Amino acid sequence: MRTLTFEDWSAGDSRIHRLDARVKLLSALAILLGLAATGRESAPAFAGYFFLVILVLATARIPLSGSLLRTLIVLPFVAGIAILNLWGGDPSRAVLILMRSLLSAFTAIALLSTTPFPALLRGLERLGVPPFLLMVLHFVYRYLFLLVDQAQAIMRARRCRAPQPTGRTSLWQSSAGALAVLFARSYGRAERIHHAMLARGFQGHFPVLSEASTPQREWLWLFAAITLAVVIQLAARFWPI
Repeated sequence: MRTLTFEDWSAGDSRIHRLDARVKLLSALAILLGLAATGRESAPAFAGYFFLVILVLATARIPLSGSLLRTLIVLPFVAGIAILNLWGGDPSRAVLILMRSLLSAFTAIALLSTTPFPALLRGLERLGVPPFLLMVLHFVYRYLFLLVDQAQAIMRARRCRAPQPTGRTSLWQSSAGALAVLFARSYGRAERIHHAMLARGFQGHFPVLSEASTPQREWLWLFAAITLAVVIQLAARFWPI
């Protein structure tokens, strides 16, 4: 089964990787709130937040080019809104929407690249997020891998046992059949996995074998992130370029 690139990146051993997940979550939240508060009068703050996230990625030794490339995944979702604002005669608002969306995605990618997903969910739990919501997120995340694994198996089987479909109608029929088989097989395998978990004593939550205490010096990173976000915001507001 393949893994996401984020999982490979989050398995690193830098100073950023070793920080408590709560510190990184709250630091990312501070940057996101700063981005949300950035208006047209303080647009240069975007550059400050951008270099702040780059500094985090460089400290964590995460590939910058790969992170920037994955940031573009949100572009199709916000491009339509930006085009509508541009068509309506408000280009500055269109640019503002694009910058906020791209930098928010860049911050989220930095968080996912430096924090393993189980640790991220554990950090959210310790911050008071409802356990049921976290359980849904955990299963959705894990079953995505199951779905991808089944899809790859079906594609390999089709290439080995059937010729390549020709024509638009044949292609649609082949894709529809493969999609039905994919969901049927994924549902059956997911049900077997669930029964196996229940047989091994699963009671609706994942037990934590050990909980390491968070040194007080790690919370200084959170204080530094909040301070930098405030400084960037104030500097761009009162001393615009």
